[in-house]
Amino acid sequence: MDELRKFIGRSNLTVSEAMQKIDEGAAGILFLTDENDVLVGCITDGDIRRFLLAGGSMRDPALGACNRHPKVAGSLEEAKCLYHSKNYIVIPVIDETGAITALYGGGKGEIRNRKKLGVPVVINAGGKGTRLDPFTRVLPKPLIPVGDQPIVELIMQEYQSYGCDDFHIIVNYKKNLMKAYFTENETNYNITWYDEDKPLGTGGGLSLLRGKFDGTFFFANCDALLTANYESMLRFHKENGNAITMVCAYKNLNIPYGVVKIGRAGVIDSMEEKPLLSFLVNTGIYIVEPEVIDDIEDGVPIGFPDIVERERRLGKKVAAYPVSENDWMDMGQLPELEKMRIKLYGE
Repeated sequence: MDELRKFIGRSNLTVSEAMQKIDEGAAGILFLTDENDVLVGCITDGDIRRFLLAGGSMRDPALGACNRHPKVAGSLEEAKCLYHSKNYIVIPVIDETGAITALYGGGKGEIRNRKKLGVPVVINAGGKGTRLDPFTRVLPKPLIPVGDQPIVELIMQEYQSYGCDDFHIIVNYKKNLMKAYFTENETNYNITWYDEDKPLGTGGGLSLLRGKFDGTFFFANCDALLTANYESMLRFHKENGNAITMVCAYKNLNIPYGVVKIGRAGVIDSMEEKPLLSFLVNTGIYIVEPEVIDDIEDGVPIGFPDIVERERRLGKKVAAYPVSENDWMDMGQLPELEKMRIKLYGE
């Protein structure tokens, strides 16, 4: 039962609380039960993403975002048959009262095939990485190891798992070390290099790729690893006709104090004890149309978030694709670097 509780939550949870429980369970799904432990629905991070994109809030009840008619089984054998007949995540086994007695997920360590996307990948790897000083005095940030491999190689391997092996890397700081590493690398990556003559920010270097693409491409900073569903992200981008899709992660922050709001003369308007704040943060990973490059001036430093805002003001369609906080690993600062290592390789 202790193992089951990771995948079960009460039906009075908010969307934000359900998202946290989904991350804790690691199966990507949460089953909601009423006060009598009867199953009333299930919710996935995909359900939450669709709910938010339709205008919902992280503070809304999770029931509003969930599937109220999940597929269930009356026995473990029935669950196995159902699970293997279709691409389900987990099949709950319920008793005669509707309470969950077991969950079947096809066994641990199952590997699902990933669709080959064949989309080019641009990686911005030219920054100095000052937040990772003193490591970056010796190595450029993309070559800082996370366990056995540098972060940039882990990022590239994630894209390769989706058949994206055409890499375009923008370099500046310690660029010769970057090129030397991949020259000596046992894996023969398909890389085209673009040298910045001066720092151009997180977006200005894209001007060096003008005319290189005739279709959609991924654009990523070199300090974030994303393990979400790239196929789903790309489909969302294309189906909505976006010029830019910004991949954003849910972020939940517990304030360990009572928060007080006041009005005139210090009169207390409201109080909330240890509130949970939920918001979306930019992961630094984007899906981009080549027309965006045409709007970037040559040799002018600019951050890519500023480019996103400019495209929005020009009337181009820009949108956010939310992913679970659990799917996003950032190593921009030293504490996060260690967290990434532990998540990838364990203690």
